[in-house]
Amino acid sequence: MGSLIEAVAGLKGKRILVTGDTGFKGSWLSLWLHLAGAEVFGYALAPESEQSHFNQLGLTELIKHQDGDIRDSVSLNNFFRHSQPEIVFHLAAQALVRRSYLDPKTTYDTNIGGAVNLMDAVKVTDSIRSLIFVTSDKCYKNKEVRNGYRETDELGGRDPYSASKAAAELVFSSSFDSFLSKRENFGAATVRAGNVIGGGDWAEDRIIPDCIRALSTNKPITLRYPNATRPWQHVLEPLSGYIQLAHFLLESPKLFNGAWNFGPNETDAHSVHDVAKQAVNIWGSGEIEIVSDKTQMHEAGLLHLNCDKARKEMNWHPRWDFMQTMSNTVSWYRDANKGESVREISESQITKYTENKK
Repeated sequence: MGSLIEAVAGLKGKRILVTGDTGFKGSWLSLWLHLAGAEVFGYALAPESEQSHFNQLGLTELIKHQDGDIRDSVSLNNFFRHSQPEIVFHLAAQALVRRSYLDPKTTYDTNIGGAVNLMDAVKVTDSIRSLIFVTSDKCYKNKEVRNGYRETDELGGRDPYSASKAAAELVFSSSFDSFLSKRENFGAATVRAGNVIGGGDWAEDRIIPDCIRALSTNKPITLRYPNATRPWQHVLEPLSGYIQLAHFLLESPKLFNGAWNFGPNETDAHSVHDVAKQAVNIWGSGEIEIVSDKTQMHEAGLLHLNCDKARKEMNWHPRWDFMQTMSNTVSWYRDANKGESVREISESQITKYTENKK
């Protein structure tokens, strides 16, 4: 079974298309692929702010990016036709639960309609040999149980975001079975990860960005759901799984088609309050306030993935535990706040992670 280092080395010279490259996970992935020597093509909406990780990295200098909407099938197909990728990572999405309540139609149009457009583009692009289709751990019907969800468990979603991700899984599977399952030298998989944290995330209503905004302005961190438990993992953890899986799909597509979970060890499921307390400790100062949420929007209280399949069949394992994840995350913001180069900080963490250093 190939290692992460072998998988990364195998990307050198490959033409790789990333949808959602301007997003948090997409920008980290695009930088990693560039460092591996791949020719990277990115398609996504323009970054939401100058502060975005994409802009701070200067990724337009490193990859071939085009502003585009995943809902625009004509533009998306033209980009696929132009880039002729061998590997596709699909990350473009409306990724915020609370935003899905405020604008459910855009969430459905992006996450479901965008999935339809993506699969149609893959269908007519013969150069593609490996597809990684990113959804979410929230695609599972959450029954608030302590047992981790397996890839064969029931899909569902109470909120618009979760429902859209479950539906995107159905779009993928039906499109694959109907049009792509018999294509020679082609493999495709959906990947589901837990709550991802790391440097460069500035989204609203996410715990780490909220903590950093408060800490950097000497304001208290306010928590709506302090006891909500999540499978926290550093952004590089699931991305390493995506990269390894993309490599395996090139080598043995029939063995690796299907759904895969990539999450932390069960011992690394911690409450939102735990995250905030560690952020304060690592930053060196700060206070925490618990506030009531008058919006009464539903958010899962307990959600965890079972990753036995990835461990047994891919030999994939998380490399950083909760404390290492928090340390690397908060130190990224602390160093960036001091004026250090964001690209150098991010490249250093990718190198440290790839080489399995603490």
